[in-house]
Amino acid sequence: MSRFSLARRWIVAATTLAAVPLTAMAQTPIKFQLDWRFEGPAALFLASSAKGYYKEAKLDVTIDAGNGSGGTVTRVASGTYDMGFADLAALMEFHANNPDAANKPVAVMMVYNNTPAAVLTLKKSGITKPADLNGKKLGAPVFDAGRRGFPIFAKANNLGNVQWTSMDPPLRETMLVRGDIDAITGFSFTSLLNLEARGVKTEDVVVLPYAAHGVKLYGNVIIASPKLLKENPEAVKAFLKAFAKGAKDVMANPDPAIDYVKARDGIIDVALERRRLRMAIDAVVASPDARAEGFGVVVPGRLSLMASQVSDAFATKTRVDAAAVWTDAYLPAKADLNILPPVKK
Repeated sequence: MSRFSLARRWIVAATTLAAVPLTAMAQTPIKFQLDWRFEGPAALFLASSAKGYYKEAKLDVTIDAGNGSGGTVTRVASGTYDMGFADLAALMEFHANNPDAANKPVAVMMVYNNTPAAVLTLKKSGITKPADLNGKKLGAPVFDAGRRGFPIFAKANNLGNVQWTSMDPPLRETMLVRGDIDAITGFSFTSLLNLEARGVKTEDVVVLPYAAHGVKLYGNVIIASPKLLKENPEAVKAFLKAFAKGAKDVMANPDPAIDYVKARDGIIDVALERRRLRMAIDAVVASPDARAEGFGVVVPGRLSLMASQVSDAFATKTRVDAAAVWTDAYLPAKADLNILPPVKK
C-alpha cells in the first residue's frame, strides 16, 4: 500500500472520529442501585434514562433494582455501585456502626422528605390510634425501616411494650389478614396496596403514618460514594440535575411514567403501580413538609434531631454525626429543584 493510500485512510478515520458526537465519546459510567424492586416510585429515576436526560448530561447510567436500603448502602460503600437510593436512617446507622470504614457513602439529595414508614392494621382489630398498640403483637421483617424506627414512634406516642413477630416480606400482609398478628409496619404505599391485593378493602385498613404521629424522620435520599465525590464531583452534580428534570416530568404526569417501570419488569400490575407512584408522590415526595422546606434539601435542626433519634433507637456503636452523612454541595441550582407539582385543590 502506498504512502498516499495510508495517509488518505488516516485522514478518513480522523474525520470520521471527529464526526462522532462528543456525548458519545465522553459518557461517564454511573452504576446506580434502587432501594427496592422496580415498582411505581422507581419511575422517578427511570424517566431520565428513558428520556435521555442522563445521556444529555454525558452520563452512562445503569439502574438496578435493590433488596432493601441496608443492602444499597453496603454496596455503595463496597464500591460495587457508585450511587444509590436508600433510607437516610439506614445510612446513619452504617456510619455510626462503622466509624473506621474508609468509604462511607454520603447523602447528596433528599427525595422522600418524610419517612414512608407507618403502622397498618385492620379496623376489626379495634386499633384506631397509636395508644391502642400497647401490648399488641406487631409483625415485620427484621430489616424493615418502620420496625427499626419503631422505638422513635413509641417514644413520641408514649407506648409501652409490644410483641414482635418476624417474617419474610411476602408474608407480612398475609399474616395480618390471617390474624396471626395485630398490626404491621411498612411503607404506607406498599403495604396498603399489598393488603388490597389480598382481598382487603381500603376502607377496612387503618394507617398510622409515622409522619402524622410525631415522627419527623426524613425518608429516602440519593447517596454517593466518597470516591466518586472526590474523583468526579461534576458527574454527581450532572446526575442530580438530570434526575430532578426527569422527576419533575413524572410528577407532572405520573401515569404514563409507569411504562418506564414496565420496561424493566414486564409482569408488574400497571394500574396498581400507577396508584403506588401517586401515593408515594403525595405522601413523601410532595408532602407538606417537602413544600415547606423545598425539594432536595434538609433543615439542619431536623437532620440533627433525626441523627440523635437514630443513635438512640438503633443503639449504634457511636453517635451519628449529621454533618458526616449529608452534604448539599452537589445540589443543582434552586430553579432546577423547583420540581414539585401544584398543590391539589
